[in-house]
Amino acid sequence: MKIGTRGSQLARWQAEWVRTRLADLGLGADIVAIKTRGDAEVDRPLHELEGKGFFTKEIEDALLDGRIDVAVHSLKDLPTALPPGLVLGVIPARHDPREALVNGKSGSLLDLPPGARVGTSSLRRIAQIRFLRPDLEVLPLRGNVPTRVRKVESREGLDAALLALAGLERLGLGDKASPLDPLDIMPAPGQGALGIEIRRNDTATRRAIQHLHDQASAVAVTAERALLAALGGGCQAPVAAWVATENTGSGMRLYGRVTEHDGAVQLTASAELDPEQPDATGEAVARLLEAEGAASLLAR
Repeated sequence: MKIGTRGSQLARWQAEWVRTRLADLGLGADIVAIKTRGDAEVDRPLHELEGKGFFTKEIEDALLDGRIDVAVHSLKDLPTALPPGLVLGVIPARHDPREALVNGKSGSLLDLPPGARVGTSSLRRIAQIRFLRPDLEVLPLRGNVPTRVRKVESREGLDAALLALAGLERLGLGDKASPLDPLDIMPAPGQGALGIEIRRNDTATRRAIQHLHDQASAVAVTAERALLAALGGGCQAPVAAWVATENTGSGMRLYGRVTEHDGAVQLTASAELDPEQPDATGEAVARLLEAEGAASLLAR
């Protein structure tokens, strides 16, 4: 079996995690690193690039061509509409989906001094920072996870940066960051989860990887991705989603958020998550956001 992945340190870690789990099941696999457009074009923020699937298209092409058998993605990077012939085979147990602040000390965005320089190139993060702390200076920051952490630690024009906690912890850098309250800075739909993509008609591979699937994680990310799809937003849109645990009803609540790019307006809605119909819950929260004016914010 051949596992396709991006070439970054984090992507290789994720692919190696899958390879090890398969080895535990007695299945041998090789890792094939594939360079994507998102890895090649690092001089501009992703939301300024045309198209979709910046970190997935070349890997999906290899999957369709038969050069690889499975593709391992950070699920937040995978568009909600997959190419014909491809499906999500399994979703393994999800890591912590929260955002994290890297600034060399513990704290939150609320603790940063006025005018502090915060690095990120995610439009979703930029918009939420501007809503929560309009006094902060937000600067573009691209590169792999260790590179972004180093730029903060060396004070290369930055006082702090926002990254996904899951990526930091997977690379042993969790001690460099402080998790943020998801209701302050809400994560991307699917953040912290891996998506293992396969060819639709490859039943042998589907059977081989099915033991990696985690149903609770799949329910949560399915609801989040359904919300994103219903709003018509891509992976770079300022759309956030988060499934929280609670002590009532199904025990889960889906939150969705759309923030204007300049932070002037932020819309948040939520609903109890129906584990039997996560897609319907995602669509319901999207309708609540649309009723508040989300479509006009995204159109801007």
